[in-house]
Amino acid sequence: MMSNHLINEKSPYLLQHAHNPVNWYAWSESAFERAKADNKPIFLSIGYATCHWCHVMEKESFEDGDTASYLNDTFICIKVDREERPDIDAVYMSACQLLSGGGGWPLTIFMTPDKKPFFAATYIPKRSQFGRAGVIDLCIRIKELWTSRKQYVLDSAESVAQALSKAFSFNAKAELDNSFSDRAYQQIEQSYDPQFGGFNPSPKFPMPHRLMFLLRYYQRTGNAKALEMVRQTLSDMRLGGIWDHVGFGFHRYSTDAHWLLPHFEKMLYDQALMALACLETYQLTREPAYADMAHEIFTYVLRDMTAESGGFFTAEDADSEGHEGKFYVWTMQEFEDLLGTSEAQFWSKKFNLTQEGNFSDEATRQKTGANILHLSEPIAIEDKSRWEIARAALFDARKKRIHPLKDDKILTDWNGLMIAALAFGARILDTPEYLAAAEKASDFIMKNLSDKNGALLHRYRDGEAKIEAFADDYAFMILGLSELYDSSKNPLYLEQAVCLQKTMIEKFRDNDNGGFFMTAGNELPARPKELYDGALPSANSVALLNLLRLSRFTEDSQWKNKASEIIRTFAGTVKPAPFAYTYFMLGAELYLMP
Repeated sequence: MMSNHLINEKSPYLLQHAHNPVNWYAWSESAFERAKADNKPIFLSIGYATCHWCHVMEKESFEDGDTASYLNDTFICIKVDREERPDIDAVYMSACQLLSGGGGWPLTIFMTPDKKPFFAATYIPKRSQFGRAGVIDLCIRIKELWTSRKQYVLDSAESVAQALSKAFSFNAKAELDNSFSDRAYQQIEQSYDPQFGGFNPSPKFPMPHRLMFLLRYYQRTGNAKALEMVRQTLSDMRLGGIWDHVGFGFHRYSTDAHWLLPHFEKMLYDQALMALACLETYQLTREPAYADMAHEIFTYVLRDMTAESGGFFTAEDADSEGHEGKFYVWTMQEFEDLLGTSEAQFWSKKFNLTQEGNFSDEATRQKTGANILHLSEPIAIEDKSRWEIARAALFDARKKRIHPLKDDKILTDWNGLMIAALAFGARILDTPEYLAAAEKASDFIMKNLSDKNGALLHRYRDGEAKIEAFADDYAFMILGLSELYDSSKNPLYLEQAVCLQKTMIEKFRDNDNGGFFMTAGNELPARPKELYDGALPSANSVALLNLLRLSRFTEDSQWKNKASEIIRTFAGTVKPAPFAYTYFMLGAELYLMP
């Protein structure tokens, strides 16, 4: 019998799956009770609304009646939006890394009814292929194991749970000094791509906190290479397909080394962090190109990612009409129809358009005639107003296309980052409307995403605020309020920041080992505590910087003492590979500053 429980959820991701023939539950006690009562393992699927491979797995397996019947027969199936429940994602992503050595989304976990994982993978095809087990074959195998060798499965899950309990422990045995920064710089320089900017081979992510660290390192040491790495990376990204030349804003990452072919989703946090990196580069160099980039990011966010209430939406999808990137690409014919022959010829040459196209179909690798706009060199100053006319025509035409899905939930942590970026932008670019937008968003969060005791909530959508906030919500909101105070000098923002910092310490501090847990309580096989600065910086890294700034704003030494405690807690973990903790290193640079 069809029994999908997702229809009353608010998450756009869960609602995407509300009509699947899979009997999905949201994460809830009723799901675990059902698993115990039916004596079934759990199939946990974690993703997010704008995830391309999540869409692929849904289309192949979760919308397929045949596959769904195997899943329903073998498992109790649970869907989780990783952006709503980053704690669940953090724990089971650690399990995936322990079990498979990799990670990503969709994240697929098989676990016992008491939440202990025994198998982990990312995307799984419907049928086994290329030596990779498919969903249906896995269902058959797991059912057989659960029926005939259940104790073996339970023992395996227990050993994973034991390993998980150690996954969030850290080494305190080191004293922080400038050698940490020197090592971080050397490691970053080794991973730098001198040809196209950015770090590591493809896929290439923006890594804005790495850029911000290099700016501070340059400022302290005068090492010109550090600044050059930032300038080249920002400039090359701005030329590439990872930048939306028509509507502005950054796509999530580039699949190739030279920033041409992106994964087209646009995340709010990338816009905020990249704006901060551009603003800090402009602050140091006074080169208008970096100010222009920040202005354009804010244009995109305020136009397309801002609710009437003032809060900021989460993301825009990569896919539209069932194809990744379709909204963003152009044929030569479209250019001619919109711009006229001579302008089309001029701009198609500048943006590297060809008749056969530079955008290949992902499955067949065939050229499609569609082009991703990208530049070989910046547009000359004398051509800028001419491009603005052409860009406006392209933008108006693109508006008429079927738009990618917008994930319109409002997350406290990601809003805190955007508030910080806009408030800082208002100060650096002397643009009061950015301050007004940051203040409006902050007012919305403080009114709608906090309870009567002043504790934050994590997610707002469709009139409903829900989910107890995580350490990231507090850390990022304190960052936003600190920047608001710095730009407006309104004492209310400093009072709110101090109040939230006290609540964060009370709810999340690890009183035994130092640092902040991600959650206020724990219902998972391990209580997550994070330090690694990935696409988003960790709550502990942001808290370090926040505490140091609060110490300077309030002249109250208790905040510096709390910052010292964070440094003592994590210094031994950071010491061997500080380039993996570059937002933490921003705080370390400030801490070591005379």
